[in-house]
Amino acid sequence: MVLRILFWFPRILAILAILFMMMFSLDVFGGNEPVGRQLTGFLVSNIPVFVLILVLAIAWKFEIIGGIIFVLLFFALGIFFNSFTGNSGSLIILIPILVAGAMFILHHFLSEKGRR
Repeated sequence: MVLRILFWFPRILAILAILFMMMFSLDVFGGNEPVGRQLTGFLVSNIPVFVLILVLAIAWKFEIIGGIIFVLLFFALGIFFNSFTGNSGSLIILIPILVAGAMFILHHFLSEKGRR
């Protein structure tokens, strides 16, 4: 039962974190800008989201590699968003990425794959 929770919880947490980050990119719509410029802004705002989707796809198949990449992305995004020096509010968005990465790694080592 615990392994089942450790299997699904990081995946659901990563999906929710990705959707939460994607929600913030919706603020580009509604201004007086042309539609093409708004779509460009939307795509540029979602570059971190696209990277997280790619890492989630990797983690779904290879838990240890994906978990390590999630943890590294936590630190990279923390540096990018200045989370460690003055913008500590962005840690609310980034902490689920760290937790998901740690849980992917933990599940890998507790499951049969990690015991080989």
